[in-house]
Order: sequence, then structure tokens, then C-alpha cells
Amino acid sequence: MSEANPTQPESGADPVLLKRLDAAIGRLRNTSDKLKMRQQQPAIEQAERVLTSPGGVHACLARIVSMDEAGIFVGTDWDHPARLKPVLVRHTLESGDATALVLETLSELRFLAIAGGQYAHAEVSSEEAHHFLAQVLGLNLERLFGSQTEVARLQDPAWTEALAQLFRCLAEEIGYGRIFDAVISEIWRILAQRPIQTDRLKAMVAQLSLWSRESSNEQSPSGWGADRLVSALFGPTNECREDPGADAYEAKLSTLDEKALAQEAAGMARAMHDTGLVSAYHAVLLRHLVAFRTDLVPDCLGLSSTGRENYNSFAELTHALVDKAIHVETAQSIYGLSLLLERGILHLPPTAPALWRQIQLKLSPESAQRLIDSFGNTPEPEARLLAGVISILGQPLGVGQGNNPTCQAARAIAMWSYTDPDYLLQLVAWAARDNEIRMSFEGESISSGNLNAGLAKSGLVDVDPVSAILVPHLDRVYMEMGRLCAGREGDPHRWINPEMHGWWVGRQFNIVVDVPTGKLTDIEGFVQRFYAAFHPDHNGGQPLIHPSPAGIAVTDSAARFVGWHAIAIVRVSRDPSGEVRVYFFNPNNDSGQDWGDGIKVSTSGNGEFYGESSVPIADFTSRLYIFHSDPLEQTASQPVSSDEVEKVRSKIASSWGQDRL
Repeated sequence: MSEANPTQPESGADPVLLKRLDAAIGRLRNTSDKLKMRQQQPAIEQAERVLTSPGGVHACLARIVSMDEAGIFVGTDWDHPARLKPVLVRHTLESGDATALVLETLSELRFLAIAGGQYAHAEVSSEEAHHFLAQVLGLNLERLFGSQTEVARLQDPAWTEALAQLFRCLAEEIGYGRIFDAVISEIWRILAQRPIQTDRLKAMVAQLSLWSRESSNEQSPSGWGADRLVSALFGPTNECREDPGADAYEAKLSTLDEKALAQEAAGMARAMHDTGLVSAYHAVLLRHLVAFRTDLVPDCLGLSSTGRENYNSFAELTHALVDKAIHVETAQSIYGLSLLLERGILHLPPTAPALWRQIQLKLSPESAQRLIDSFGNTPEPEARLLAGVISILGQPLGVGQGNNPTCQAARAIAMWSYTDPDYLLQLVAWAARDNEIRMSFEGESISSGNLNAGLAKSGLVDVDPVSAILVPHLDRVYMEMGRLCAGREGDPHRWINPEMHGWWVGRQFNIVVDVPTGKLTDIEGFVQRFYAAFHPDHNGGQPLIHPSPAGIAVTDSAARFVGWHAIAIVRVSRDPSGEVRVYFFNPNNDSGQDWGDGIKVSTSGNGEFYGESSVPIADFTSRLYIFHSDPLEQTASQPVSSDEVEKVRSKIASSWGQDRL
């Protein structure tokens, strides 16, 4: 593919618009770097006019190399394609920001040119561009198949057509078979992490099901594992295999004999635990069993002997939770209910009374509206929040921050659910009922009610109901704690983390970055202290008792620094091969990442429990920059070898620490 010749306009494209675009690109190319921004916006505006005109997408594709080299992405979020994430494309396309929409569209065209071999880009290979676009297509299948979200329906019709044209171009280049192969692989990869928020994954499975039924000239995606996903959602058992609809299935249940009903219960549980997805039919069946056959409820939830013992001890509470929270719209929380019973946390004295309070809790108007805005008004907001509570308590490490800069708050919710569930339930009750929470900072009470917004300036995107209610308050409190630390020497997390998360956070604060200069300091001492606190060969074999908050320097697949990020160390132990690994919670919604320099974060296959990420301890330490410890808890240990320290140091020096040594 060569760049378009301005004297030979593409068929269907307006030659006047193309001439203006070419002129704008020329001016941008000939402008000095200092004045580039002055000519950038006119070029973007001309590109928008072309993109939203007939034939405009292909015309811009022909010019994308010229646009990129001229500097249309310079200084924007799209400047470095290697740092872009497919999961964020959808949000940008629905943002309503004209400039962002143009740049995102041009960014996909750039990836398309790279994937097709017409553009040799220094940051991204053809194969990487193919993979990126396959994920973008998978996460935006409705754009390809013509179905629209409410956001898309409100979009300018010219842009709707332009984006449809864009996605057709992407699909033709990538190939439909590869799209669905990548999509299904991506769904299974994410499901292996057992996230609470599965709406996007379910929408993808629904699109795959629709395409599989309607496609007449393409290979069915069932060969790639779609059949298990589709059946788990739309036909997990014999009586709903034909996807009859909730009402028809409910009517059928009353006609089933004892054996058939038991088979339905076992089939639902098997599909749920196999995939991590819960069918709407599962909610219909569970409500029926609670009303008429409580003896089959444990089978329907897929409980082990531990879960059954907890169910038998708290059957009345379990039934009340189902009655209030489990509906077709909230069916996914059935998985959380099953795991909640398996965890045995109802035997903690405060948990059951706190859940009874939650069942009867009346929400403040502000909290109710926040839930309605995010999830709709069916079922009622109180039921939606209770379903979210069930999921959080069952899946502490399934919490995600969504597309929001709130990793601190998401981590706190996960840690409290994991370690201190009754405290979390108290915070949820305050936030939902009073539209306020109170936390103490060094003896001073902080109320979220009179604080300005924190890092999240607008509504939260793609989060669970508990996070939708609680995170705005935690975010404000976190920012206020930071304000109270202003003027203190060093990193404010030294004081914030113990005060915000709980008494179990170690009071010794370890940081490898000198805050005033940003330079690395005492790498060897940092490594020695981390291994002494967490490595089983250096801490007397003491397992980690509570999740420990920590901060990492996130790097991309090229080992370039991306930013600071909050995670929690859950445990450090040997994997099945005998290698010592750090197992940690990452609130970023997808914990499987490539940190570059040969460090690939694993989420399954190396001894991880659901929701955990892991890497070998030296690799983890090379991205760690903050951790807490308690030296009084540590036993005398042998020093870390100089070879191990050097291994960590070299990985720091070749990545985020390159300019900090």
C-alpha cells in the first residue's frame, strides 16, 4: 500500500476534502517541533471531515503513514503505539470527544498499515499489530456485526458509518477466523482470572453465538472453544439447551420430576465452575429450588463438603440473600455466593449480622441513583448492591478498578474482603445509607462527605456495584490523607497505607527511589530487606499472614516505564516446579501482562489461585519500588547472594531504572 497521490483521489472520496487534508498534513510536516501543536489541530479537523465522508476511511488509511510521520500523534496519548491497550479503545470510541475519536480511528489505521506490512514501525511489529487489532475487534464485535449500544445509537450517524467502515477494514485485514480464534482465547484467558465484572465477556460470547448462528460462509467458531462458552450462558442444562427464555424455563421447572430437577441443579453448577460464567437460567433455577426444593440448593451451587456445612449452618441467611439479590439480571453473583459459602466467613461472628443488615439496608438517594446510572433500575438498587456484596465477599481477588485511576481504592476493597470482611461491610453500609464514610488518620477523623472528588473526577467505568458505591468515598479519603502528609519528607504512602488499610500493615516502609530526585537508592539494601521479609529461604519459612500493600513500577512489553501502580502481595511460595514466586493481587482488571525483559506475568499454570498473578521473586523485586515490613517479626537469615542482587539490579537498570541510576 503506497501513500495516496493527491492528484489521484481515491474512488468515492471527495477530492476537495482530500486536497485540504493533504495540505494540512504538509503544513504539519513542515512545522518545527516547538510549533507542531499549532498545526496539529487543523490536521485533525481535516481528517475528521474526510473520515466522516464516503470513502474517507480508506482515504485516510492511504495517508496514515504520512500523517504519523508528519506528527499528528505527537504529544498525545496515541504517540507511542506500543503502550496502547485494546481494552481502552471502546471507551474512547464512546467518549463523545471529537479529537479523541479522530486520533483513535487514525491509530487503528496505523496498526492496520503496520499489520499489513505497509508501514515498518520501530515500536510495533506486524505480528503485534495483528494481535492488537484482533483484540480490538473482539472487544467491539457489535461494531462489526451491526448491533449497537445505546451510546453508539446517540452518535453522529456519519461517525457511526465511519466506524462501521473502519471495523470492516480491520476484519478484512485480520481475517474473520483469526478474529474469533483470538477473541475466544482472550475470553478464556480473562475467565481464568475469575473477575467479578463479566458483562463485557458475556456480551462477547453473545456476539459469538449470534455470528455462529447467522454466518453462512464462515467457519463456525465452535472449533476454538466457543461452544462451551455459549452453552454455559445460553444452554447449560438439558431443559434450557434450546434457550427457551426465562419465563418458559421457569414454567418448565414445575413439571420436572425429582431426577430431572437434580440433573438441572448439577448441570448448572458444573457449567458455572467450569467457566466462571453464570447463566440467567441459573438464577431462575436457584430461586425455584429455594422456594420448593431446598435440599438441592447445595447441588445447584456446586458446594464441597465445606460449603455444604456452611450452607446448613446458615440456610436461612442464604435463602434470604437469594430472595433479595439473585435475579436474572444479577445471576453472576451466584458464583460469588458459592465461593462465599466455601470461604466459611459466615462463621466469623460479625459477618452474618452484617449481611442481615445489608439485606434490610435502605440506600440514600445519591447512592441509589449512582447504581441506577451504572446498572439500570432492574432489579432495585438495594438488590443490585447486595448482589455486588455477595460477589465481593466470595471473590475478593476478583475486584477490578475498571477504566479508572483508582487502583488504591480497588486494592483496599480486595484486601478488606480477604482479611476483614465485617469492616468492609461496615464501610459499604455507611457509604450506601449515609452517602459518607469516616476513617481515622493519626487520630484525626476524616469524613468523605465534605471532600472534593479525588483521582476519579467523573463517573466510574466498568466496576462492580460495591465499587460504584464505595470507591468515590475511598478515593476522596485517600486524597485527603495525602494532603495531610504534604510537607513531610519522603513518599506519603509511608503513612497512608497503614492508616487506610489496617493494623496489619508493617510499619517499616521500604522504598528504592529517592523521592526528591527520582533516583534509585540503596538497591542492595532494598533487595536484602524484601527477601528477609518475604522469601521463605530468608525469613525462616514464615508464610505471609495478611496481604501486604506494595507499589510497582509498571513497564510495557519493551520494558519501558509506564507508571506507578498499587498492588497487594498475597503470598510468596514455591510453584509446582520448585521456583519461588510472588503471588500478588493486581486491581487493573487483567493481571496477565508482559513487563518486558523476559518478564511475563502469569495468572494460571504456576500454582496461582483464582485472581492471583505471579512472577519469580527476582523478577517481581525488579519491578517493586515500595513495600512494608515488620523487622520485629523477622528471624535472623542468611544474606541474599551477590549474584541474586545483581540479577535484580540488572533487570531494574535495563527497564524502569535506566534513567534513575
